[in-house]
Amino acid sequence: MKLTEIDLNLLVVFDRLVQDGRVSRVAESLGLSQPAVSNALRRLRDLLDDELFLRTPTGMAPTPYALQLAEPVAQALRGLQGALNVRASFDPATSERCFTLAMTDVGEIYFLPVLMDALAREAPGVTLRCVPVADAALREDMAAGRVDLALGSLPQLQAGFFQQALFRQRYVALMRAGHPLATASAAPLNATQYRQAAHVRVVSAGTGHGQVDEALQRLGVARQVQLTVPHYVALGQVLGSTDLVATVPERLAERLAGPHALVARPLTLRLPASTIAQLWHAHLHRDPGHQWLRGLVAQRFGTAAAAVDGL
Repeated sequence: MKLTEIDLNLLVVFDRLVQDGRVSRVAESLGLSQPAVSNALRRLRDLLDDELFLRTPTGMAPTPYALQLAEPVAQALRGLQGALNVRASFDPATSERCFTLAMTDVGEIYFLPVLMDALAREAPGVTLRCVPVADAALREDMAAGRVDLALGSLPQLQAGFFQQALFRQRYVALMRAGHPLATASAAPLNATQYRQAAHVRVVSAGTGHGQVDEALQRLGVARQVQLTVPHYVALGQVLGSTDLVATVPERLAERLAGPHALVARPLTLRLPASTIAQLWHAHLHRDPGHQWLRGLVAQRFGTAAAAVDGL
């Protein structure tokens, strides 16, 4: 088959069907009607002489031939999109672009209020979509252009991505203002007090925050864990109504302290600090819109003019 025999838009529909698996989702993401997507699929089936996708209870399942085509087509579309974006201009004041950001629930609490305020002022038409960083397919999603930017402490993305450190933060003990250990909030919490306290342990899979458990194990410090949770999202409410203590990044503590009447105490324990960075794939490195977004993040959250690390 010659390229002149195929409409590029059909390949765009094919790529989205591989990713989303449902005609309705593809239609929504591409701004088309469902009949238009179905018609595109019919044309592509005729051209390639293969069913390409079969209906199942869970959606449209690709045939073996479609799976064989999927990665080469995705790579070709990404390359073409990247080439076009290099020369494209970006005006934040008029753009209606949607950026997909990967972050933890901590990131949502810390970054989103500031970012949404900045967008309202500088780019009212720009929208954000958030996805979790714990997704096992994050690397592939960023390489495929389905995720634009990742924010956080993300060791799984250290290799093969551009990154810019935004700030470093220590870990602190967070508790309600009326907690027995909160009376001397300016003084560090020592190892004995830390051991005797009842703790909430936050797992936060897929992030660098697991280093707290590793450091405590190396130090031989065993916590009395009464509650283990997979994320930080309900931590403010839990700490505000119990005598539990949580070990959290200090910038999260700053965000939670006021609304939930909490107090943060530094620790004498030698816990490693976490470096929070923004990370992106090479195919977006020169994209004007992406450069603007990264500049906005660095301006709002960077502690200094940090250098960008290459691949």
